[in-house]
Amino acid sequence: MDNAIYANLTRQSGLMAEMRVVANNIANANTTGYRREGVIFAEHLTALDRRGDTLSMGHARGRMLDLNQGVLTQTDNSMDLAIEGEGFFLVESPDGLRLTRAGAFMPSPEGELMTAEGHRLLDEGQAPIILPAGANGVSIGGDGTLSSNGLPFGRIGLWAAPEGTDLTRQGGTAFAIDGAPEPIEDGRIRQGFLEDSNVDPIFEITRMIEVQRAYELGQKFLDAEDQRIRGAITAMTR
Repeated sequence: MDNAIYANLTRQSGLMAEMRVVANNIANANTTGYRREGVIFAEHLTALDRRGDTLSMGHARGRMLDLNQGVLTQTDNSMDLAIEGEGFFLVESPDGLRLTRAGAFMPSPEGELMTAEGHRLLDEGQAPIILPAGANGVSIGGDGTLSSNGLPFGRIGLWAAPEGTDLTRQGGTAFAIDGAPEPIEDGRIRQGFLEDSNVDPIFEITRMIEVQRAYELGQKFLDAEDQRIRGAITAMTR
């Protein structure tokens, strides 16, 4: 196969990967605590001859996670929590510990604070948070301290991935990490608020149009190359 076709097919594959990421961002523009993603492209140069001619080939090398703060929306629900600044909530899923910025929690019948998916919210010691029996009006301070009837009974932890490790998306708003999560002290918790998705829909739609046009241009090139090769084969077999 011609080198130009190889290079263009790799480019098309990368553009398809980016289109899927952009579409997922748009689909989650209204998902609480969602972090937008982007695609990282890498370029490889290969020497073709001794004259210095090269072949440039780009491909989608990985994904980038945007950790910028989303807008905080007031809900006045005492179990809705948002993080102002850095950090994540730590929850316990059937597949292990997960980090999340989605703070819509609710008490289980046993009094444990849980996500809508049934994952338990963990405290600063990585133990489940259990509301006291008969708790009336739970208040949560900026440092995560939980109080009921004026008496503290726990503290929500804020966490980050270990330095040098990546966050791996597991579902819409939860992330798995390699290694043990590290506690942080810089973030603050806002009770009665939720953090919106940090996706900018206008930017994502604009990017989708750009990617689509780039893909169509690459497809036209492949169609033209196909016609050229067919024409050459026909000419040689006459």
